[in-house]
Amino acid sequence: MKFNIIYTKILLFSLFGGLILVGCQDDYLEVTPTDRVSDAAILNDSTLFEAYVINRYLGVRLTDKEGDGSRPGFGRGFEYAMWSSLTDESIYNNDDNTWLIQQGQLAPENTGISGTIWGRSYRSIREVNYALNNIDNLAMSDSKKEVLTAELKFIRAYRYHDLIRNYGEVILMEDRVVELGDDLTDPSLFEKSTISESLTYTINELDEAINALPENHSNNWQEGRATKGTAMALKARLLLYAASPLYNDKTNDAQKWADAANAAQEVMDLGLYSLHPDYQQLFLESSQNSEIIFARYYNLNALHTALEIANGPNGYGGWAGNVPLQNLVDDYEMADGSEFDWNNESHAEKPYQNRDPRFYQTILYNGAEYRGREVETFVPNGLDSPDGPSNWNTSKSGYYMRKFIDEDLPIINPWGVAGTQDWIYIRYGEILLNYAEAQNEAAGPDESVYNAVNLIRSRAGMPNLESGLSQSEMREKIRHERRIELAFEEHRYYDVRRWMIADEVENQPAQGMRITKRNGGLNYDTFIALDGKSFNERNYWLPIPRSEILASNNQIEQNPGY
Repeated sequence: MKFNIIYTKILLFSLFGGLILVGCQDDYLEVTPTDRVSDAAILNDSTLFEAYVINRYLGVRLTDKEGDGSRPGFGRGFEYAMWSSLTDESIYNNDDNTWLIQQGQLAPENTGISGTIWGRSYRSIREVNYALNNIDNLAMSDSKKEVLTAELKFIRAYRYHDLIRNYGEVILMEDRVVELGDDLTDPSLFEKSTISESLTYTINELDEAINALPENHSNNWQEGRATKGTAMALKARLLLYAASPLYNDKTNDAQKWADAANAAQEVMDLGLYSLHPDYQQLFLESSQNSEIIFARYYNLNALHTALEIANGPNGYGGWAGNVPLQNLVDDYEMADGSEFDWNNESHAEKPYQNRDPRFYQTILYNGAEYRGREVETFVPNGLDSPDGPSNWNTSKSGYYMRKFIDEDLPIINPWGVAGTQDWIYIRYGEILLNYAEAQNEAAGPDESVYNAVNLIRSRAGMPNLESGLSQSEMREKIRHERRIELAFEEHRYYDVRRWMIADEVENQPAQGMRITKRNGGLNYDTFIALDGKSFNERNYWLPIPRSEILASNNQIEQNPGY
């Protein structure tokens, strides 16, 4: 049985929106709220307190088209604009403040869909700190307190991980809970820590969580909660970031790479995780899925995602949300492991034949079999191509997303019977690639590096890497494998930044494919799917929203360049 953690959230999410004021007003003004659970009730009931902890895995709805407990993610709705649509993987057909990020127009006053990460993360950190500051007063066994404390530390660490990878230097709140009556002019309250200090703090928090978290939870509320392996996997990711050029002061400290490799190896050595045999199905199946390390789970009685209608082709009734770019399509290898090349006559004549099997499991293209017929995106007119450029919700790139989509679910509106897919935060495939990258940088392309990458490729049906690669050649192979294996999973945005290659790849034109049907044949021509794609040096980090700086009485220091 899955326990869907949104149920208690309905009661608890607004705890800090005003309940902390109860008890500081005159008696005759005190009213017992009926739409929420009071802080006093939570702190006097161990069951409610545990429910409160569980609900800290969720975010709150801060702007339109964000998660509100009914969507996957720590507060974002992934069926809307995905993080892939801020990169060279895809564009979001309906914009929704994504294009400005791809066009290098981010500003403190204009943060697009990235603007709520700061506020959401610190709200969650405050909620966690509140729980940690009060847990010792609960009538609860020491063992239960230990596990809940570890879960809270993990959640806080995840929030800091999100802050660090987006903003770099952040404010470490430690265990502080800021109240309305506190002196908000105190400059120490808003002092940033260095990236190194923030990483050290967060990794130490994860070490403490690892020591207390179980390998599995023993009750029905287990799925979606942090375990020992979850915390170890997040630590491995953070150590990989810490070793990367953006975080490593460009010194390429080999010991940091070794630490990252060791952390990933420890996750592998647990023996709890393995690759799902089917790449496409791993995103649709949660039961007995040994690849999932940490995910947001759903069940049929819960509110749902809308992946099918939000991203489906318009000819099937979909809205063509996150549409893949030609930049990504061209990077899928041929089935024999060779590179795709438009200058190769046979490749150019039939560009969608004999490609990496993950291409067919990730992207819908002209001629793809989908829901009982072939997808048709060719021009000149909508009568000839039902999925072509005749409607407002036609793909602006000539492609549609297939990954995460369950063809057994209908494409209909309203969304009440829409998708029930889990959203995977961390999976074993990522850990293998994390290990391969870190170990290659620390020691070169040894046998263990080949084994990790080849496990991924073998599952996909791709041939093993050729032997005898140099360290730099292996580096490029691993980066390519991450691009393909982890497409649309929120990694590309951070990968190209931590590798410090975003100024190269994100300044490439955002390309689409226009297919023209003439005399029974098809002509393929690339075109610019989004004008003005641009990346500036300052875009390695997000700007802190101006509203947050103003709320601090201008004491928070803005990121460089903004």
